[in-house]
Amino acid sequence: MDEQQHPVLTVILGGGRGTRLFPLTQYRCKPAVPLAGTYRLVDIPISNCLNAGYNRIFVLTQFLTASLHRHIHASFQFDPFSGGFVEILAAEQTDHSTDWYQGTADAVRRNLQHFVPHEHDLVLILSGDQLYRMDFRHLVAQHVATGADVTVSATPVPVSRVAGLGVLRVAADRSISAFVEKPTDPAVIKGLTMPPALEATLAQPSAEPHCLASMGIYVFNQAVLHAALDTPMTDFGQEIIPSLLGRVRLFAYVFEGYWADLGTVRAFFEANLALTQPYPPFSLFDPHAPIYTHARYLPPSHFTHCTLDQVVCGEGCLVTDAHLIRCVLGSRSRIGADVVLEEVVMLGASVYQTAAEIAADLAQGRPPMGIGRQCRLRRAIIDRDARIGDGVVLAPEGHPDGDYPYGLMIREGILCVGRGACIPSGFTL
Repeated sequence: MDEQQHPVLTVILGGGRGTRLFPLTQYRCKPAVPLAGTYRLVDIPISNCLNAGYNRIFVLTQFLTASLHRHIHASFQFDPFSGGFVEILAAEQTDHSTDWYQGTADAVRRNLQHFVPHEHDLVLILSGDQLYRMDFRHLVAQHVATGADVTVSATPVPVSRVAGLGVLRVAADRSISAFVEKPTDPAVIKGLTMPPALEATLAQPSAEPHCLASMGIYVFNQAVLHAALDTPMTDFGQEIIPSLLGRVRLFAYVFEGYWADLGTVRAFFEANLALTQPYPPFSLFDPHAPIYTHARYLPPSHFTHCTLDQVVCGEGCLVTDAHLIRCVLGSRSRIGADVVLEEVVMLGASVYQTAAEIAADLAQGRPPMGIGRQCRLRRAIIDRDARIGDGVVLAPEGHPDGDYPYGLMIREGILCVGRGACIPSGFTL
């Protein structure tokens, strides 16, 4: 489909406070959370857009946006002739409103004035905390071909795993007739299964029937979006989409690729570890659909006398005499000698410390940034610029969720070392 015939404007929703992803969102908004040792979460939807040729992108956010601003400014620059941009629209006080965004739909509503000057027939609305690779051209092409007013991207989910999801009832022609939030009644779930004709089109059929779960990805005709937002409703998934049933042409786009919502600590942790598999469900190595981020101009990572088993590593890491099993290392990670890390996601450091700075820290009894000697860490997320002294042992097993000394937290069974935390030598949890 020719994008010139149906110009598309993209809106990425940056989310609210990100409480389910805390403490990773303690000092940054969700789209700015590091991913896979190299990227930020926002790089995923932006890259999907750019790979599809959609280069007019707004990112809506409101909490702790400074690092997101820096990242986007450093990463996404367009020549003046392309017409492309990635622009952050943070919540702001106006003559009409002085409070925060009240939900996803409210965030878009308050920024419609910024969209109007840009020619567009369609608005592509995305989430900023999901991991997937989708060619949005196919989504938009189906939207146009079906004459849809709104298209909802949905992923097939076995009926045994629909708990906690928003499920669509879809006919064989992909038209949507019902939307049920988090169904639990088996009879209701059975009534939401895909029709056999549509189930037969799946590339990976199974004996278990599927339902279609909304991915929170929408294509709206411009006029329909404006009309839908001319209401007090504040959320797309819970209010706007259900309110449009039977009133507009509402269709589902069936997406069968890998998709993960990274809105919780456990989901973020497991998605990162999944990238370390020999054949990960989400590949970072697709030359036809790369993930873009900003160039850091860092040296290559350096490993000395190490054993590595399923490790993903960013640039500029310094690792000596360590044993790493299913780990993700962010840029500038420093790991001392005789360290064992198992299932650890380390987000790295913002800067390198000089030898003089490291010596000054040690002289003051303060660990330098990174992980010291003879440490043992398991099932942990280590946020940026954390300092872990020598002989530290950290693991979540046997400890309930909660807050612990020195900026340590356990969330959903995952040990989190807070950003800039300082763990003294010899500490054990």
